[in-house]
Amino acid sequence: MRVSRRDMLEAMTMTLVSAFYPASFARAAVQPSDENLDGVRWVRLSNGYKVWTRRLGRGSTRVLILNGGPGLSHEYMQCFADFLPAAGYEMYFYDQLGCGQSDKPRDKGLWTLQRYVSEVEEVRSSLGLDQVILVTHSWGAMLGIEYVLRYPENVRAFVLSDMSASYADFARYVHVLRTRMPDKVQARMSALERKGKTDANEYQHLVMQYLYHVYICRSNPWPVSVQHCFAGVNEQIYSTMQGPNEFVVTGNLKEWDRWASLPRISTPTLVMGARYDEMDPASEQREAFAIPHAEFFMSETGSHLAMWDDQQAYFGALMKFLDKHRV
Repeated sequence: MRVSRRDMLEAMTMTLVSAFYPASFARAAVQPSDENLDGVRWVRLSNGYKVWTRRLGRGSTRVLILNGGPGLSHEYMQCFADFLPAAGYEMYFYDQLGCGQSDKPRDKGLWTLQRYVSEVEEVRSSLGLDQVILVTHSWGAMLGIEYVLRYPENVRAFVLSDMSASYADFARYVHVLRTRMPDKVQARMSALERKGKTDANEYQHLVMQYLYHVYICRSNPWPVSVQHCFAGVNEQIYSTMQGPNEFVVTGNLKEWDRWASLPRISTPTLVMGARYDEMDPASEQREAFAIPHAEFFMSETGSHLAMWDDQQAYFGALMKFLDKHRV
């Protein structure tokens, strides 16, 4: 039987989801043409599909959140709603096409980096946002790098959180992390890979225990919004762009490399990394050196999701940077 990350995580989240998400969140499935009472607005893209957005808070400084993945919804970044609106920022979540509450076409040809960059611009324009502060994480930071290079006039400030500037660098470091696993675990994973059983329950359990719970999110248990988000991953998008798992990179992102382009980023930038990230902390610091006048924050105890497992330090650095760039 084929067992995916979604099958594993869904089992441990279904009993918690209804308690976490209020009825108002469920009402967002109604598709109005304008913003509803919950701040939800649907954006129709030029290709005819619709993507879900939600505004939280009101203010003259607008923040657009680009979450990671590829293939995940905004839900694991729900904690940003606990900090930004209360500080006077007008914040926007959106579920990228194929994810969360947005339309889910099955056309693999849609799952490309450049199409998603164009999608971000359509969302920004359709929401009537002028200059935004772009807060990005992981795969969303790849989108962010591409976006600020293509549309620098639309970005007031840029937060690049937990992403290297090339996929090869990411893949290299993930294999470094693999060498830190117990020898028996490495040997068993290699044996399963040789048999083509990377979707087997045993293999996925090893990835979860020795990678995800150490370098993705160190909170125990994982926050419910994180569990629910990972359980809902769009496997087609993930496999098309990334590959079968974090250790095997075969998707269309594998050649992505923007190291040489970072000095062209003139937008005020905060690069955020973490000591226990699945990205190389040294590469995250290298990004900050490469981007002119960039600031750098390193979470000393957090992981890839330091916004959860080192929350006070993460949001302390983030809010300090945002306050410098208020309208």
